[in-house]
Amino acid sequence: MRKVRKAIVIASCAAISLSLGACAESQRDDSGGGKTGGTLTFGAAGKPKNFDPIFNDDGESFRPIRQMYETLIAHKPGTADLEPGLAEKWSVSDDGKEITFNLRKNVKFHDGTALDAKAVCFNLDRWFNMKGAAAQSQMIYYGDVFEGFAKNEGDAFGEPVYKGCTAKDDGTPVVSLNKFKGAFPAAFTLTALSMSSPAALQKYDADKVTQSGDSFTYGAYAVSHPTGTGPFKFSSYDANSGTTTLVRNDDYWGTKAKVDKLIIRFIEAENTRTQELQAGTVDIIDFPNPQDWAGLKSKGFNVQVRPAFNVLYLGINQKNNPKLKDLRVRQAIAYAINRDQLVKTKLPEGAQVATQFMPDTVDGYASDVQKYDYDLAKAKDLLKQAGAANLTLNFYYPSEVTRPYMPDPKGIFTAIEADLKAAGIKINPVVKPWNGGYKDDVQKAGKQDLHIIGWTGDYNDAGNFVGTFFGRSKPEFGMNETTLFAALSAADGETDAAKHKSAYEQVNKDIMEKYLPAIPISHSPPAIASNKKVKGLQPSPLTDERFDQVTKG
Repeated sequence: MRKVRKAIVIASCAAISLSLGACAESQRDDSGGGKTGGTLTFGAAGKPKNFDPIFNDDGESFRPIRQMYETLIAHKPGTADLEPGLAEKWSVSDDGKEITFNLRKNVKFHDGTALDAKAVCFNLDRWFNMKGAAAQSQMIYYGDVFEGFAKNEGDAFGEPVYKGCTAKDDGTPVVSLNKFKGAFPAAFTLTALSMSSPAALQKYDADKVTQSGDSFTYGAYAVSHPTGTGPFKFSSYDANSGTTTLVRNDDYWGTKAKVDKLIIRFIEAENTRTQELQAGTVDIIDFPNPQDWAGLKSKGFNVQVRPAFNVLYLGINQKNNPKLKDLRVRQAIAYAINRDQLVKTKLPEGAQVATQFMPDTVDGYASDVQKYDYDLAKAKDLLKQAGAANLTLNFYYPSEVTRPYMPDPKGIFTAIEADLKAAGIKINPVVKPWNGGYKDDVQKAGKQDLHIIGWTGDYNDAGNFVGTFFGRSKPEFGMNETTLFAALSAADGETDAAKHKSAYEQVNKDIMEKYLPAIPISHSPPAIASNKKVKGLQPSPLTDERFDQVTKG
């Protein structure tokens, strides 16, 4: 039988370093180890939503989660290459529908229970059998990767990819799938698919998710008792300040964390994060303002720039305003935005205008898609043709956050708003906190007409980008293009590597020409900065930095 195409991973750091010179992997500071012990403080750009991996899909929640939990397959630090995680090795059947994992021995969860094959199967069965629309709606990664549940009650409506999991013996879980899917086995690196203690999940009502209006509440597990296998353990979370405190896991199966305590503090404003770094109240900050990079370097701070493995886009929701169902209106919006000017004025050096919804380093990128260069006259003409010359749109943008692809949400919103107003489109701005209503409003409730958001890739496969965005009907876009969904599913299921690449190239062309459910804006290289006492910090193109081997002093 022909061997199936395995999920493609980024082969080397050089493959995704763009125009920034040295890549993230080569920037690690290995100039001697710092002191062990003490407290390491990280200045984060947003608050976490909760600490149950499966109910999260954003980097600010994943930042602390990645320190406490681990996945079956991991990424080699500083790259997107696959390496052993909780599984020492794995194998995939010839038809791609069975994955066998060989687990590490003597791994324990933070509550002292064993990580064994039954625990792995418990996690997978828990996700598959999750009940309630509220809970399922928060399992965004699971819905995108596994497509459906035992009983679909939320917005995932597909036939489930997951078939079952059996414990061949204590150290060998075998995962069965109903069909080949290109995301596997790389999808088992996803932070959302981290392993939790079955005992803790049951003890602390992990599956209890309730919705009241726009708000979601979670069981005690997600809020105050997260229990993984990682090098740090949960200590406390101050919801008012957005401060997460973790402590070293002295029973960790691998190399123990170098510091005693890790504090992740939410600091909303870029300039405030930079000021606190300079004052010494934090040791590392995420996403410093690009205008501050040179100044920080001149003062002896280490500014490390990650490759731009991401995309920022303007989402268009076709549900609420019937005019947005007209392709000509969506094209007019695309022509109205001066993306070249936005990239030059609002984004860091090395940022690029996006022509489609993935970087050009991903197989399936199409070089000949329809482009929408800035053309105000054409935008006005298309609006007139569509009878939408007096269009009014509700434009959502987030506060209390900085994202790798979106360093200044308000500034980016303001630039796009001005361009749309110049085309005759009236804008009603709506701003909400990132994890305080924004993501739920735009991704789950679909309240907006327009919104700005983006994505940092998890692995180098086109399905992780366009398949995640447009592979099924979602409230974010308010469309039900079954032909597009089928094309994406077919591309994802293609086992021949060349045909897989070609299929995604065609899908990318169709997205930009026939559907245009959103407007790709840019790819932007994000930075991470630290003081000179910090040693061992290794930036990741996936913003997947781990702090267990970082020291200070």
